[in-house]
Amino acid sequence: MQTFVHGEAEWGVASPRRPSRVAGVTMAGFRVRDLDALRMVPHPAVTLLLEFGTGAPVLDGDAGRRHLGSIVAGPGFGSGGAVWARGENVECVQVRLSPVIARAVLGVSPAELDGTVVMLDDLWGREASRIRERLAGAPSWEERFALTDALLARRYEARAPADPEVAWAWERIVGGRGLVRVDGLAEEVGWSRKRLWSRFRSQLGLRPKQAVKLVRFDHAAHRLVAGEGAARVAADAGYADQSHLHRDVMAYIGVTPTGVAGEPFLAVDHLAWPGREARA
Repeated sequence: MQTFVHGEAEWGVASPRRPSRVAGVTMAGFRVRDLDALRMVPHPAVTLLLEFGTGAPVLDGDAGRRHLGSIVAGPGFGSGGAVWARGENVECVQVRLSPVIARAVLGVSPAELDGTVVMLDDLWGREASRIRERLAGAPSWEERFALTDALLARRYEARAPADPEVAWAWERIVGGRGLVRVDGLAEEVGWSRKRLWSRFRSQLGLRPKQAVKLVRFDHAAHRLVAGEGAARVAADAGYADQSHLHRDVMAYIGVTPTGVAGEPFLAVDHLAWPGREARA
């Protein structure tokens, strides 16, 4: 486990040595003694948080609601910068699920999450309690990752993922870092625009244009965290100009492009999700 220090934040961070057996799954482990007001930053994945420590994370925001324990959040959760996490003695495995496989793993479509957060107990019932107990009793992070991966693989194999055409459109958007002409996707898969838009939204929880904007923002935000200038990021990431980037970042996270580097949620990625830069 490595230590992440960013301003006053200090976390233990672990990453699995092996990739998941399920394509579209990435994991990281966190141990935080005092999690103080961490802003949740929208991400183009479904987030599954499996907590097992003596404390429990709390989410503030989302119309004033507070959520304790293991949760699931849809892609883009936290838009507007108004959702904050906090807690003491927090230990958890965080899983990022590609929206393409999320329906199979979770048992519900990301569209049913509707950009909000759901208690895992409400989705999985007793299975959520069992994995929490097993994670708490595991002697190492590698065993916790293995337990989590086995659970996700078993659930994935029992259900169908997204339609191949929908999955292909999503991968085109992600592979193009959001620099994709949305109107051309339907023609490329041989579907009508109406059919693709409907299936994409119902299976992945986002409209194609929302997916393009979120993927583009995610790529731009991580480049800003890496220290690149806003003007260059705006030009390379497909924004009309620097003002366009500024408006987009403010809409998603509630801070200016200059302030993005101060967000621990993003700054920890180089430790929690090694190799992300090569995929970004």
